[in-house]
Amino acid sequence: MLATRKLVTGFSILAAGMIVAPAFALKVTEPAAASHGYPGLCDINGKKLADGEFRQWVENNRLHVVIRYKFSAGEVYEEHSQFRQESELIQEKWSWKESKDGRSQREFAVDFVAGIASAHISQDHKDVSKRIKIERSRTFAGFGFSLALSNLRKRLLSGEQVQLKAVGFSYFPTLGPQVVTVTVSHGGIDRMRMSGRSLKGDRFIIHPEIPFIANLFVNVPDTKIWLTNPAPAGFLRWEGPIVLPTDPIVRVDLLSGEKSGPAESTGT
Repeated sequence: MLATRKLVTGFSILAAGMIVAPAFALKVTEPAAASHGYPGLCDINGKKLADGEFRQWVENNRLHVVIRYKFSAGEVYEEHSQFRQESELIQEKWSWKESKDGRSQREFAVDFVAGIASAHISQDHKDVSKRIKIERSRTFAGFGFSLALSNLRKRLLSGEQVQLKAVGFSYFPTLGPQVVTVTVSHGGIDRMRMSGRSLKGDRFIIHPEIPFIANLFVNVPDTKIWLTNPAPAGFLRWEGPIVLPTDPIVRVDLLSGEKSGPAESTGT
């Protein structure tokens, strides 16, 4: 079972009276340490697709995260991330690789230090590498948003909405990487069943601020991340497209089981 204190595996019409604040430097309030767990990857209806393994450790003053999902048909998904946790949370690396029977199918990577993002899709013979603008301690990808939420949790629960930057990839018109503004907010408290248990969590929403003209060509869905409630908060659930906006929306649960239940509001 994942260590709920330590584990927390790429957006707006605002409610009246809400203030959206950019997090120019995301301060570390909940530093993450070593953790090991076995999450489950499901489709959006809760059917399990793959068993996962989560590993997190600190080495050479860097936080390393590796998440691996293995499918029965021979497919493997693997995500790698690296962070600095000093006074600020800074993501340095992120990569996602999909392979089948040992052969690479799709690969995406971001070097936050060098400011370069790349993508490769074998089937379509597409290879793209592009320099992007990274805002230190404000730009994240993949698992980085789970860590960011853990450190922003108190601000978000108080009703604040925070703007960050996300590195993503769009298949149309090219496979080029993009950096977009995302608004992060607290959506409420839900209950959900996983692995035969009913668990309660705070739902956080990552909403991409996509220009109107771009929305005419591609729909970029929100990503939702749940952290356990009450505190100490840890990762509970993630829902969103696998990598590209056009990918199927999937679910990752803290506990792997044959069936995963939908999140239902507690009304609080």
